[in-house]
Order: sequence, then structure tokens, then C-alpha cells
Amino acid sequence: MPFGVQELDCRLAGGLRAGALHEAAAASSSLVDDAAATLFLAGIAAREAHSTGGLVLWVSCRCDLYAPGLEQAGLRSADLIHAQPRDDDALLAVVEDAIRDGTPSAIVAEASRVSMVATRRLQLVAADAEIPVLLLRRRRAREQDPLAEPSAACTRWRIASAPSARLGVAGVGRPRWLVELARQRGGEAFSILLEGCDETGRLAVPAALGHRTAETAGTARHAAA
Repeated sequence: MPFGVQELDCRLAGGLRAGALHEAAAASSSLVDDAAATLFLAGIAAREAHSTGGLVLWVSCRCDLYAPGLEQAGLRSADLIHAQPRDDDALLAVVEDAIRDGTPSAIVAEASRVSMVATRRLQLVAADAEIPVLLLRRRRAREQDPLAEPSAACTRWRIASAPSARLGVAGVGRPRWLVELARQRGGEAFSILLEGCDETGRLAVPAALGHRTAETAGTARHAAA
């Protein structure tokens, strides 16, 4: 699943593996970082839905999805099925059943407690079904880093908001995120400043920084197990 951003795809051997578990977490407990991590995964799911013509299953124990926000990241309500299980254990069961069913083009799941054993199961069934599973790791405590816990995920991302570009007129520019790949199987960690998802789910390198990629795509600031 290519991002369509050369600075990302060349570091991922062409893009994300489709039949795999991929995780993302907010870089901090702030709402803006949480929103950035959510929209980062929404954009990946939206691009896969557009590519395959299938539906996206979003599984969360919370009832706080904001449809207009998801649509701005390319994920239309018409392409989305929402499931709301009672707890994380039920959530993992719903995700595994959906993978084995094979209907969704991609699955996004939000959870705060996921064991190493559970991630290994998700990785195995995702690989068998060739369905991407995108896990948003929620914080259980303000200072707790979800990516500090072990996982069998193929990639693990940490997403933070960044100041948007100044406009020549009054208003807010396109969102910018500091996207950090904390771990990838068979590859190196890195971080890069990107513009947030547009209405098609596409990310972009800020135009003013595109000519000096080496300065914007450096080593990751953190390591994850």
C-alpha cells in the first residue's frame, strides 16, 4: 500500500504491507496529537478503500468518531462501517472475525490494552487474509507511551501535530504532522515532517521543504520494543 510520497515509500520498500498489522499512537496525550494519529490511519484506510472499492470497518469502544473530520481525510461515511464492542477483549474478537470474513478492504481498531499474543494473532490472520489491520493504540495513562509495550506489528508509528505553514491571508493552513516510524520489520526507523491528509487521504511533503529531504527525514527520536 504505497503512500504516494517518495520520501516515505522509498524507506518502506514501496509502501506498507497490505496483509499485516500496523500500529499508530499519538506522540503525547494532547487532543491535537490524538486527532493527528486518528487521521493518519483514516487516510491509509481511505486510500485502500478507494483502491479496492471495498468498505472500511472501524472498531472502537468509544462513540466519538466525527464523520466530517474523517471525510476531510478521504474516508467517506458511505465507505465506513462502525462497530462498538463493550471492551477491548470483545473488540479484538470483532476484528479477528472481520478479518476471517474477508469483507472489509481495511480495518481500523482503537484499543488501549493489547497483549503481545493478541498482536501476533492479528498479524497472522491479517497475513492470511491479505487485509491491512490498522491499530490505534490508546493511552491508559497520561504519561504512558503505548508503543513502549511489545508488539508483533509490522510497523509502529508515532504521530504529533506540527505548526502549519503561514498563509498570506488570515486563516489556517493545511495541517502538518511530525510522522515518526518508531519500528519497522526489516527496516530502519525515521521521522519526517509531512502535510496532513487531504480529501483523498493523501499526505505530502511541505513544498518549502521538498528540496531538502535529508533535513526533514532524519532518524527517529524514540525507540520502541
